[in-house]
Amino acid sequence: MVPEWQAAYMDYTSLKTLLKEIHGLKQKESQQDTPTRRLERALSLYRSFSGLIQRHHQRATSFDYNHHDVENQAILVNSVQGNGSGKYVTTFLMAAEDGAEYEQEFFRMLDNELNKVDEFYRSKVKEVVAEADALTKQMDAFIAFRIKTEKIETDFDVSISDSANSEDNNDVEDCNNYISCQEIQEENTNKICSSNIRLASQKVLDHVKLNPAIHFVPFQPANWASISKHKNKMNFTRENLKKIQNQLKKAFIEFYYKLRLLKNYSFLNVLAFSKIMKKYDKITSRRASKCYMRTVDDSYLGSSDEVTKLMERVEATFIKYFSNSNRSKGMNKLRPRTKKERHRISFSTGVFVGCTVALTLALILLIRARDILNKAGRVQYMESMFPLYSLFGFIVLHMVMYGANIYYWRRYRINYTFIFNLKQGTELGFREVLFLSFGLATLALICVISNLDMEMDPETGDYKALTELLPLNLVLLVMIVLFCPFNILYRSSRFFLLTALFHCICAPLYKVTFQDFFLADQLTSEVQAFRSLEYYICHYGWGDYKLRQNTCKTSDIFNTFYFIIAVIPYWSRLLQCIRRFYDERDPMQGYNGLKYFLTILAVCTRTAYSLDRGTSWKILAWAFSALAAIYGTYWDLVVDWGLLQRQSKNRWLRDKLLISYKSVYFGAMVMNVLLRFAWLQTVLNLNLSLHRETLTAIVASLEIIRRGIWNFFRLENEHLNNVGKFRAFKSVPLPFNYDEDEDRSD
Repeated sequence: MVPEWQAAYMDYTSLKTLLKEIHGLKQKESQQDTPTRRLERALSLYRSFSGLIQRHHQRATSFDYNHHDVENQAILVNSVQGNGSGKYVTTFLMAAEDGAEYEQEFFRMLDNELNKVDEFYRSKVKEVVAEADALTKQMDAFIAFRIKTEKIETDFDVSISDSANSEDNNDVEDCNNYISCQEIQEENTNKICSSNIRLASQKVLDHVKLNPAIHFVPFQPANWASISKHKNKMNFTRENLKKIQNQLKKAFIEFYYKLRLLKNYSFLNVLAFSKIMKKYDKITSRRASKCYMRTVDDSYLGSSDEVTKLMERVEATFIKYFSNSNRSKGMNKLRPRTKKERHRISFSTGVFVGCTVALTLALILLIRARDILNKAGRVQYMESMFPLYSLFGFIVLHMVMYGANIYYWRRYRINYTFIFNLKQGTELGFREVLFLSFGLATLALICVISNLDMEMDPETGDYKALTELLPLNLVLLVMIVLFCPFNILYRSSRFFLLTALFHCICAPLYKVTFQDFFLADQLTSEVQAFRSLEYYICHYGWGDYKLRQNTCKTSDIFNTFYFIIAVIPYWSRLLQCIRRFYDERDPMQGYNGLKYFLTILAVCTRTAYSLDRGTSWKILAWAFSALAAIYGTYWDLVVDWGLLQRQSKNRWLRDKLLISYKSVYFGAMVMNVLLRFAWLQTVLNLNLSLHRETLTAIVASLEIIRRGIWNFFRLENEHLNNVGKFRAFKSVPLPFNYDEDEDRSD
């Protein structure tokens, strides 16, 4: 079942529930047995035995059976024409029997479901047929563009009469368009001699132009159409040809995916009608399924073969033009294999989880056994080394929360792969994410314990500078794996992440997609991790690691970038809102940008107050932080989550909820409010007997947890919006723009 089309499928559950009521009614009737029925049943024991095999009167019995079947038909299905399509209405012919109103209600619901499914399927087929026409035009332009680019020269006999209305002249024109053993000269290639080949007409290029997406224009001005009109000539280069081919290839793959879903939709619904009618016949002891299924088979849902023919045509086109006539290769592209869960991933994840727990316990025992908390160098260690290792804690916690999100997205059938525009079969599951997160946690804990052990061991104390490089080596290892070009450790997912990260950095130059601003939102919760990276540069770049010192925070340059680093994620998100406001003309994006602007002011004033405990900074920090927190909380609950709706049938929630327990939503709202105000510890100067770095790490971890909770409900709301609009396919930009398309858009 396509999750976004759930409401368009036959409501099998409701029909089955109604059949259970009919079944209960039938059981009550069978228990109320009259004396007459008991007598008839007893007398039937004294009738003559008819035999185990009826050989002599088989034909007559068959005739009588069919005649009896027609006379005792329970339903009559009629098709009422209207609005260009038929509506099916079933008349229940046994209305005089007891409990007939339940069966009448069953067929009324069944008719509604059949009409709903048939109408939805008809509308979707109409859409794909229109899209097929558009792809046909694109292919005509693509072939003409290829001929022009590859400079295929032909010699045609153009001595054709001007009399275009004559059939003979039309035949002559068709004949002259064929190449009879014509030498086709291709650039830097050998001469090819072929017979009876008719090249595609290049006149189509007079009515099309390349879409701006072919050229690298990240920030397209609003008057791009007027600018492109001045380009009378298209660039017939092989680079453009390759881009066009790749775009059409993606369009055909996505179109074929739509056809597959439509075919499965038809099959599943026909199967559902068949099953529910078999249940009806079994419960009521009638033979109505054959009659009704004949109607289902004759409906547009059961009889239309347009989707099947389109699939065959798309397969042939894709194999010929995009797979070099290699059917196996082409079908592997059109039908990507379903991703298989591998046992070794689950096993490895379990091993790393066990290692993480064991190493954490070992670290605690090591600290207590050596009484490190009471050592004179404890404060120096917290100031210099704790920010280095806390970076891995933030990353691991965020990845664990994301893995939990994936698990619950799958459990509640949230189509996150479609929302994030992930390539089918390459998306990471929660096992893979947990495998990576706990693997990194294991390496980080090994470095921490090794550092403590080598520091406290007098025999290796001379190699202090070498031991201080352990966290830096781990960071470099993570960066090497992240940017590794080889197909190891989920390369497609790594490149997807890097692409989205690049778009976040380059905002507002690129059009903002869901995965881009979703990642930017994640980065806003990792401010302390970015500050840890800044500390890495300072600590190792200025040589503090050799003496385990922390002179960074006494530097004006470091403190200046301490502001800038914290602002960068929010600034990127603000620029994305500006770009979306420019593209979509949606005022909500302007209000969203105001939220991030207030957050920037709040972060800057709180940072300034943490460095300079002045009264004026404290007042500003209070004011902007409270305003940003209240604004952000309202935006989370109302806009991003779609909650706090007074007129909803689920009071203060949405009309549709994927989680059956409403307390989960109210608990999430309370948690969001509490965690939004975790900044209070910064301005209240709470004395919790904790080191400043520890308190900062705890607050940063709470923000990551809040973001993890936000992720689930944000995608749930996005998924429900897609469900409400039956939006299950991503739009693929096409390379060519026809003149009539431009006029229509104008």
